[in-house]
Amino acid sequence: MKRRTLIKGMAATLPSMWLSGAFGSNFLKEQHLGEPIAKGPFNPSWESLQHYKTPEWFRDAKFGIWAHWGPQCQPEAGDWYARNMYEEGSRQYKFHLKKYGHPSKFGFKDVINEWKAEKWDPEELVSLYKSAGAQYFMALANHHDNFDLYNSKYQKDWNATKIGPKKDLIGGWAKAARNNGLPFGVSIHASHAWRWYEMAQRADKTGQYSGIPYDGKLTQADGKGKWWSGLDPQELYAQNHPLSQNSLDNNFDTRQWDWGNGVYPPSKAYIDKFYNRTVDLINKYNPDVVYFDDDKLPFWPVNDAGLRIAAHLYNKSIEEHGVLRAVLNGKMLNEDQRKAMVWDIERGQANDIQPLPWQTDTCIGGWHYDRGLYERNGYKTAKSVIQTLVDIVSKNGNLMLNIPVRGDGTIDEKERKLVEEIGNWMKANSESIYATRPWKIFGEGPAQEAAAQLNAQGFNEGKGKPFTYEDIRFATKGDVLYATALGWPQDGKLIIKSLAKNSRHFPKEIQKVEWVPAGQPLLFQRTETELVVSLPENNADTYACVLKIL
Repeated sequence: MKRRTLIKGMAATLPSMWLSGAFGSNFLKEQHLGEPIAKGPFNPSWESLQHYKTPEWFRDAKFGIWAHWGPQCQPEAGDWYARNMYEEGSRQYKFHLKKYGHPSKFGFKDVINEWKAEKWDPEELVSLYKSAGAQYFMALANHHDNFDLYNSKYQKDWNATKIGPKKDLIGGWAKAARNNGLPFGVSIHASHAWRWYEMAQRADKTGQYSGIPYDGKLTQADGKGKWWSGLDPQELYAQNHPLSQNSLDNNFDTRQWDWGNGVYPPSKAYIDKFYNRTVDLINKYNPDVVYFDDDKLPFWPVNDAGLRIAAHLYNKSIEEHGVLRAVLNGKMLNEDQRKAMVWDIERGQANDIQPLPWQTDTCIGGWHYDRGLYERNGYKTAKSVIQTLVDIVSKNGNLMLNIPVRGDGTIDEKERKLVEEIGNWMKANSESIYATRPWKIFGEGPAQEAAAQLNAQGFNEGKGKPFTYEDIRFATKGDVLYATALGWPQDGKLIIKSLAKNSRHFPKEIQKVEWVPAGQPLLFQRTETELVVSLPENNADTYACVLKIL
């Protein structure tokens, strides 16, 4: 674990047996009420969960698309809107004043009410993503804004069937995914609302609204005569608690993400409600993938709610399918924890082949839709997405790519063009991606050497050297070796040093080299120092050149 220090009023250091999972299911010796854990071989301990084995469907899939879509997309002003709109003087605060008014009068609960998702067509979008080569699809179930996007039994008022779209969004996405034959996933982020929303407890320090509190502390009694009459904003904001240490600093203290370093202790009622909401979600929609936007698991190490959810997910998957089909993603995992779930690296890649399957999650722009990125052509290119995918696959990983959705439920024409370009490449080259496994080495080239110096736990995206034709990535399927150059040499001669005659990695004779998109045999020469392949002419704009070596 990164940190074992807990907040004031709790034990200073967790016993090592708690951290190892040896405590079994008796964490904190509390009585938990609510949704039961499905019966099966897994119990709520790291030790038990380490018997997990990643299902083959996930290992074969390699590429998924994610709709990180919720009410924070309605303003079309970028990520973390529901928090940053309460930061006096920030870009999103100024945007909010101009578009909606002051956050003491028009808070995020009111943004939710404005969100209608009136043009949302999940079948059309998921079909598009399948045609682009996605082998699984994931949708946002809730974000740090604490609003459930499904028919939530426990967040019964603040969910998308009651406010805003008045639709079961997760139900619609799940149906579309299954109609298209794609495994379906949900992402869950709401554990952090407790600390993340503390900005809503503030007030302006200057100007005409100086000292007037934002709406973060409103209660049900304050709603008389308003559209939200009868609703309790605290069920959404969860701010009926003192501020955490350093809460008045505008930059989120990432050291508090793990519930230590001065974060005000989350209440048992808050944690139990999150647990029940999440188990209810799993029971209703039977997701194949559950992604937690948490280090390790939700509320770890101060509570075992995440462990209980994990055990339930795995047992329920076995109950439902006869085999364990479920995938659970978590971040910042140590080597033992990576045996219990699939390690996810946010906006970054592993530096080498990993012994266990893993996943990168990233986005073509910001996580929530940002009109400004669209206007200044700020999206990633299809070329960069494909190069990233090839690099990840060579290291035993999957890529989960978010395509931001507008508030109305559509994607813009630039996003659509990018998705279609990815699809064109995948249609021609997907045999080198799907159902492959890592080779003896993942690749060669200058980007590889630069990447070795980067932090592999996340957010290393774009910090290495740009990929070029000198960067080669490998993958295998049966007796076939795929070598993919992440660019195209101007002289049409591709050099692969790892496949020289004296290579310990590939000592056997090379019988044939083919260019995959056309199945076209290519001339090659193998010397003591390199393999030189003569590429087809007039393909210099190809994003990544895939060769089949037999």
